[in-house]
Amino acid sequence: MRASRVLSHILLAGVALAFLYPLLFAVATALKPPGETFGSPTALIGSELRWRNFAEVFDYVPFERYIGNGVLVSGVGTLVVLAASALSAYAFAALRWRGRDGVFLVFLATMMVPQEVLVVPMFLLMQAFGWVDSYQALIFPWAFTAFGTFLLRQFFRSVPGELREAARLDGAGELRIFLGVMLPLARPALGVLAVFTFIGYWNSFLWPLIMINDVNARGTVPLGLQLFFGQNGNQWHLVMAASVISILPTLLLLVALQKHLVKGIATAGLAGR
Repeated sequence: MRASRVLSHILLAGVALAFLYPLLFAVATALKPPGETFGSPTALIGSELRWRNFAEVFDYVPFERYIGNGVLVSGVGTLVVLAASALSAYAFAALRWRGRDGVFLVFLATMMVPQEVLVVPMFLLMQAFGWVDSYQALIFPWAFTAFGTFLLRQFFRSVPGELREAARLDGAGELRIFLGVMLPLARPALGVLAVFTFIGYWNSFLWPLIMINDVNARGTVPLGLQLFFGQNGNQWHLVMAASVISILPTLLLLVALQKHLVKGIATAGLAGR
């Protein structure tokens, strides 16, 4: 019994190391001198630990601006998605109205449409609004998707209806029930949605590449990373250093919401009925 437990731990450690290796390789490459990036692919550590690579990232391009833009777009986008998804999910889960289930099925069907198909009509719509090369063009087109509504609807349906009935007997209206009863209970599911949404906005490359003309003013982190490939050659050591820096905001968010993330996946993700 003990031997099998040790063997399982060794196996799990090996799998964890396999998943962590790309991150370890990125960190190690970020600390190598420029000429040693591909000199010895099997050597994780270079001839010196070149910590100033991280400082040179900000000298090569205005990377602090890209991080700020990314935090702004991802943060505001996440708040809009949470608000829109919670309201629509409550309407689909708790309110009774004609055609509710049919509308919800149509709403869910939009998840089957790939983003690449929507790029052209979305661009024309943003052009008609005069939003090309703006922050709102990066935020609002993807703030009303069906995934968040589906996730929160499943959680709201798992809440006993007696809670809402008791609140109504106390004189509460639907808005008060939504804000005072349902939203506090939905914090784990909201945490899951916040993490997924923030990472989605943060890593988005295709849509910002199409919408943003002035990269130095409104570019996000993925757009900033491509500037390390240019006429002066590919600065792989700086690319890796910038990539490691770009991980930090999402890592901090994961650490901050870890408790809600685990609880939310265990409850909202499996609570459909």
